[in-house]
Amino acid sequence: MGMIRLTVRLLLFVLFLGFTALVAVAVSLTEWCLRRPLDRTPYARFCFAGAGRCLGFRLRHRGEPAEAPALFVSNHISWSDIPVLGGLAPLRFLSKAEVGRWPVIGWLAHQAGTLFIQRGRGKAGQSREEIARTLNAGQSVLVFPEGTTTAGLTVLPFHGRLLKAAVESGRPLQPISIGYLRNGLPDHLAPFIGDDDFHTHLLRMLRQPAVEVAVIYHPPVTVSQDSDIETVAAQLQQTVADGLRQIHQTGGLQASGQAGAAGSAMAP
Repeated sequence: MGMIRLTVRLLLFVLFLGFTALVAVAVSLTEWCLRRPLDRTPYARFCFAGAGRCLGFRLRHRGEPAEAPALFVSNHISWSDIPVLGGLAPLRFLSKAEVGRWPVIGWLAHQAGTLFIQRGRGKAGQSREEIARTLNAGQSVLVFPEGTTTAGLTVLPFHGRLLKAAVESGRPLQPISIGYLRNGLPDHLAPFIGDDDFHTHLLRMLRQPAVEVAVIYHPPVTVSQDSDIETVAAQLQQTVADGLRQIHQTGGLQASGQAGAAGSAMAP
């Protein structure tokens, strides 16, 4: 059964990646014809949601993303956080530069308008300025302030440097909690940590029954120029950690969660 599941999901995923590439090319051609850039976030949201369906995610979410541009901050467990959260709201991601070099996926990330952060001295300041410009242009951005992925059981301290972009742009911060569960317990397959590589991790997830993904959108937080950003970061981290704990305690928001865009209709 595992090989059948893997074959069907992988075929769907590859076909959808091809379709996504065609969408990206069509948008690029439209921009060339119009001689102006388009807002790619609605197209990216559609493609992220479709990818989630092909991957077999069973998604539930509570709360709603801010309608006005906001800086979203979330805990980080896996590369799959991106299609899950990207399918729920039009936004742009900040990702490590290595993702931009992944075959196919990296090119698609560039086409979706992903902002890439280079590791090294002074690079965080450049990324913060780029995030602020994006927010001022009317587009939401999502960052993972932990700076790395985790096993999904706890939330690491949040780094405050990038969060200053919300202060500089006058936009709110909205914390998000995301958790992966299998049979009501934290899933040990979803975390993308250690020496994992994308292809091996993808195949391992596709071979197993569908994982449940729970997302909580917490109320937006407004910060002022006088706010101490490290204190704000600590408060956001606590909010996200409390949400993750709630996800684990409720077995994935089963009692009051909402069906999300990446449902299980196509999950074998």
